[in-house]
Amino acid sequence: MTNSPVAITMPVEDGLPIGWLTDLVVDAEQAGIDTALVGEVAGPEAFATLGAMAARTQRIRLGSGIVAAYTRSPALTAMGFATLASLAPGRIVAGIGASSPIVVGRWHGGDFEQPLATVREFIGLLRAALAGEKLNHDGPRFRSKGFRIDLPPVEVPIWLGAINPRMLAMAGEIADAVFMTWCPPSEVAPKRKFVEFAAAEAGRDPAEVSTVLSFWAYSGPEPEQAMERMRRQVLAYAMVPTHQPAFVDTFENLPEVAEAWHKGDRAKALSLVPDEAVLAQCTLGPDMLAKRIDTYRAAGVDLPIVLLTGAHVGDDVGPQATVDALSHIATP
Repeated sequence: MTNSPVAITMPVEDGLPIGWLTDLVVDAEQAGIDTALVGEVAGPEAFATLGAMAARTQRIRLGSGIVAAYTRSPALTAMGFATLASLAPGRIVAGIGASSPIVVGRWHGGDFEQPLATVREFIGLLRAALAGEKLNHDGPRFRSKGFRIDLPPVEVPIWLGAINPRMLAMAGEIADAVFMTWCPPSEVAPKRKFVEFAAAEAGRDPAEVSTVLSFWAYSGPEPEQAMERMRRQVLAYAMVPTHQPAFVDTFENLPEVAEAWHKGDRAKALSLVPDEAVLAQCTLGPDMLAKRIDTYRAAGVDLPIVLLTGAHVGDDVGPQATVDALSHIATP
C-alpha cells in the first residue's frame, strides 16, 4: 500500500462535545490527514463547528459534509462559507446536498419537493453570492432581491452529495466534485459514468470533476459493539427512500427487511441485516480500513473520506483510534 491523501468526517451523531471534536481535528492535522468534514444531522451546527476548527488549525482543509439545500437560504449559506473562507483562506469546501424527507420535512418543517431543481437553483445562487454578485432572483424555489455579501469574493469548491443517477449527472454539470456515499467500491465506476457523461454534455472536461467518497469506519477496541452500531446505521439509512437505491446491490434480503421495518417490527428488521451488507459499506479494524482505502483508490476515488464512528454514543476512544490508524496512511 502506498500513502495517499485521506479525509475524515466527524462523528456528529455520537453526542461528543464540540471542544473534543475540535481537538480531534487538530490531531488529524498533525497526522497528515488532508481534509476534515462536519456533517449536519441533529447534533453540531456545521458552520459554528467548522469555525472553531478553522481557528485551531493551519493546514487541514475543512468543509461541510453535507449541509442541505433546504434548511438555509442560499444567501445565508454564502455568508457562512465566506466567513469560514475569511478565517481559513484556501482551506474551505462546501459540501451541499438535498438531504432527505426526514431531515427537511419532519425535523425542519420544510417542503422536500423537486430536489434536483432545488439543488440546481441553490448552487447557482450560492456561487453567485460567493463571487460577490448582487442577487436579484425570483425563482421557483428561492427569492432574493438586492443581496450582496459584505465580504471579499471567494472561490469555495462545491462538492455535490449524490446517490442516484440524476443527482450524479448534475454533479457532472455544475459541481467541482461528486460526493458519493453509501457506495461500495464495485459501484464507483458505474456511478462515475453518469458524472462523466453529463460533464461532457455540458461542455466540461470530466477530469475536472473530482470523486470524493465517504464510508463508515471503526478501528477501536470494541469491534463487536461497533459492528452492531454500524448494523443499525446501515438499516436506518437503507430505509430512507432517497437512499435506499444505494443498498440494492449489496443488501440481498432488502425487501424482507423493508417489509419488517414498515410493519413497525424494528427488532426483526435489525436481526435480518446480514454482516455482508454492513461490511460492504463499512469497515471494522485498521487492516480492513487500509485495504478499503486502497480499493476505493483503485476504483477511481480521488479522496476517500472516513466517517468516524464510535462503538456507542459518547464513545471518544473509537474515533480517536481510527484517526491514529489513518496516521499511517495519510499523506500531508
